[in-house]
Amino acid sequence: MLVIGLTGGIAAGKSTATAFFQERGVPVIDADEVARDVVAAGTPGLAAVVAAFGSQILQADGTLDRRRLREVVFADPAERRRLEAILHPLIQTEIRARLQQVRGPYCILAVPLLIESAALRALVHRVLVIDVPVEVQVARLMQRDGMSAEQCQAMLAAQASRARRLEAADDVVDNATDVTALQRQLDSMHLRYLELAGQS
Repeated sequence: MLVIGLTGGIAAGKSTATAFFQERGVPVIDADEVARDVVAAGTPGLAAVVAAFGSQILQADGTLDRRRLREVVFADPAERRRLEAILHPLIQTEIRARLQQVRGPYCILAVPLLIESAALRALVHRVLVIDVPVEVQVARLMQRDGMSAEQCQAMLAAQASRARRLEAADDVVDNATDVTALQRQLDSMHLRYLELAGQS
């Protein structure tokens, strides 16, 4: 099966693009969803994160306090690497298992940090980048999440640069304008992927 890696910077419109493909019956594996699942209450993943970062990252009900964990890891690159060393192998194993289960001409593997992950990149046949200029990302983040400009810049700095994403892309969809323009481009990609899947 043809596996399309869908990626893009934060607030680029990855969720909207992913929903588009799901509405057309394309199987989607969302790495963010997998990442949540591997640290759900009672999982070995959550136990490992608590062992590394302490119970301060838990909410009263025993579930992960994502905001608190994000504050800890974004403030310190060494802590972020420590978290990634715990989570990435768990996420990769679960994604591989889900890829074995999906059926269809092609599927979407939605991974925000696909460019940064050689292991996940190796699982895809093509890379589709949902692209927006950095200033659009910042404006959307400030509006959507109520973040300060400084917080936005810190989040952007933790990801691959726009140039690096575009360099890695096989296909690029511009999402700087509106949903109608995005859907038109995604329709074209969908037909192209069906055609490519028929040839593979």
